[in-house]
Amino acid sequence: MLLISCPNCGPRDETEFHYGGQAHVPYPENPNDLTDREWAEYLFYRENTKGTFAERWVHSTGCRQWFNMLRDTVSYDIHSIYAMGSPRPELPGSKAAAQSAQGQAGTPGLASGAPTTTTSPEGARK
Repeated sequence: MLLISCPNCGPRDETEFHYGGQAHVPYPENPNDLTDREWAEYLFYRENTKGTFAERWVHSTGCRQWFNMLRDTVSYDIHSIYAMGSPRPELPGSKAAAQSAQGQAGTPGLASGAPTTTTSPEGARK
């Protein structure tokens, strides 16, 4: 069982939240100009990443607010929770984070003060 830190309510059980799909999927600028195939791709085609993945979640039984989460789809470890509309933070040890450490300013890091979560003692959801 996951313990998810809601940005507004604090740590809560995963049963209080609902998954909202892949984060950072931009809405088409001119949806009326899309073909049926392009519209179907926008609606249904999503990445199926093994590893760190940006997701949208809503605290459906609490504050009802949406937020983004970086979560490892293999281990279920939550790396970062950040506000909707914010850019995806870079993880320590990633290429962008390494470049930032070498003096290239402007690369976003983990959201400051972003709550993280822990998994059950078994280390993964069953």
